[in-house]
Amino acid sequence: MKDREEALRLLFAAEKDIAALRGMMDLAVFAEEIFGFHAQQAVEKSLKALLALLGRQYPRTHDLSLLMSQLSSSGEIVEEFIDLLELNSYAVQFRYEAFDESDEGLDREQVVDRVTALAQSVRNRID
Repeated sequence: MKDREEALRLLFAAEKDIAALRGMMDLAVFAEEIFGFHAQQAVEKSLKALLALLGRQYPRTHDLSLLMSQLSSSGEIVEEFIDLLELNSYAVQFRYEAFDESDEGLDREQVVDRVTALAQSVRNRID
């Protein structure tokens, strides 16, 4: 059975993470790993919302590639958002170890745009 209510609950949580992202644009105030974590969480919750909407059980995981694989196995087209897999390392790795400032950081505006597009795509499916 499809679970629209669960999908809405997850998507609402994702949208709160997206709102937080919009307030984290200042690199001097919000560390890369904090911004990345909330971006990853918004993607994770959006993907789980879509799985719930499809009536699929979603695993207790932070692995975006696993969630996308499950969606793909359900016949969903996920290639449009495959670039969001770059956020996978922010789920756990950078939560417990500092982001190496010499690494190239996320383009925050682009991340917000892409994560918002995913959530909006799921919202459109629910509505």
